[in-house]
Amino acid sequence: MTEIQQTRRKKRIFSGMQPSGEAHLGNYLGALRRWVSMQDEYDCVWCIVDDHAITSGGDPVDMPSSVFDLAVSFLAVGLDPERSIIFVQSDVHEHTELAWLFNAVTPVGDLARMTQYKDKAQHFESIPAGILNYPILQAADILLYKADAVPVGEDQRQHLELTREVARKFNARYGETFPITEPLIGEDVGRILGLDGDTKMSKSLGNTVGILAEPDAVWDRVRTAVTDPQRVRREDPGRPEVCNVFSLHRFFTDENARTDIDAGCRSA
Repeated sequence: MTEIQQTRRKKRIFSGMQPSGEAHLGNYLGALRRWVSMQDEYDCVWCIVDDHAITSGGDPVDMPSSVFDLAVSFLAVGLDPERSIIFVQSDVHEHTELAWLFNAVTPVGDLARMTQYKDKAQHFESIPAGILNYPILQAADILLYKADAVPVGEDQRQHLELTREVARKFNARYGETFPITEPLIGEDVGRILGLDGDTKMSKSLGNTVGILAEPDAVWDRVRTAVTDPQRVRREDPGRPEVCNVFSLHRFFTDENARTDIDAGCRSA
């Protein structure tokens, strides 16, 4: 590649999402809306990481429909196959092949220090090796496409640093092969609470709003949301700063409307 071609080349970015059915509002605010905005600036590769998903358990019979529903969600939020590559991880066997090679250069101690490994390991009486090796497959996902950068939140920075270290070790042993992928740290949207107002939005907890839900279904879900626990009666003044539904307005509602909602809530 000439210097001019290198200058003109868009930076390649990679990211993936596990399939557990249709995406929900937390997925959209935490990742998908950012992915949509990056499609013109970057050479984007978006992956449905079903090989990763098998480490979470679940019924394998449900996997095809979960993958399909997530793919539909990708399209529904605006990911465009004409501007991005969108694919299913298990369709490209080289992901797991490269992960096996990376096992040869990754110390077990580095894997055991991963915060997410420690968190997930607590839920198993006998810890599957896939939980420990998860970051190696993640490194293979990224480096297989020689991604220049990965859009991540702070909670994924440690995993990306391991990917960078895997690339360094592999390059040192076998010659310059992979880039040292950079993190693209986005806006910190904070933890998107579920409709229960207490825990992170998660399908397993039943506190989500589905991306593919019809408007009436969205309203049926949102109206059950926990708001201000001190507002027992409708005429009681509310506290928008503790209302989970109000916190979501900052992503979807303009400032003037938010000001009116705030005032109306406090003066009820």
